[in-house]
Amino acid sequence: MVPFSEEKLKGSLQRVGADDKLARLVIDDILSWVESGMPTRKIYGRAFALLRKYQRSAAARYSLKKAIMEMGPSGYPFEQFIGEVFRAQGYKVEVGQEVSGMCVQHEVDVVATNHRLQHLVECKYYNSQGKYASVQVPLYIRSRVNDIINKRQTFEEYRNFEFQGWVVTNTRFTSDAQAFGICSGLYLMSWDFPQEQNLKHLVEQHHLFPITTLTSLTKAEKQKLLASGTVLCRQLHEKPELLDSLGVLPSKQQRVLKEVEALL
Repeated sequence: MVPFSEEKLKGSLQRVGADDKLARLVIDDILSWVESGMPTRKIYGRAFALLRKYQRSAAARYSLKKAIMEMGPSGYPFEQFIGEVFRAQGYKVEVGQEVSGMCVQHEVDVVATNHRLQHLVECKYYNSQGKYASVQVPLYIRSRVNDIINKRQTFEEYRNFEFQGWVVTNTRFTSDAQAFGICSGLYLMSWDFPQEQNLKHLVEQHHLFPITTLTSLTKAEKQKLLASGTVLCRQLHEKPELLDSLGVLPSKQQRVLKEVEALL
């Protein structure tokens, strides 16, 4: 139980692009309605509904964390999404690669390469906020990454390369998982870890909003796009014809593209 904070709500509304007038409208509505003991998810739901009514792009940004959780049920769209996060930072990216280790073969979710640096990334996708990546995850990934690095260092093509192992999750790590990652040299990224360059920060910095943020598409329409490999709003901006597969009216396509434009 924590006190309701008008300032905290105002800050979250301003961060997603709501102007002072809209933020005040949402805050006043929430203040007139909120009751003691009310779960934060109900407050979020009402605020989201109001943003959706008055400014869809702000609603999309406001729902970012939830939208990433809606990229399931399989973890593959999340792997593609993380690949796009590294691609936006200038890396050549491969997703779902079979890689030889010194001892055994490994499937690596994302391999991101730039000049003399290669990231070997394991993605842990959860569709519930209550799921945390425990210390067993980085323990396991550290040994896999070591096996791959030991093998790759024997290849002439990787002479003088630096390798970095990563675990990326859409939720959070336990404190032990974070401690082991830091101690062992394994890079960890979650929704809000590290303090800088976390998943939320990178998505907003590079405008990598997933299609699941779009309020003008149904859940089924979003799932159809995800299944075809379309994970980012910017992909719809670059190739509007991707919407043709949904069989929706041109008027709806225009609404979708207008919302996409506001997120770029």
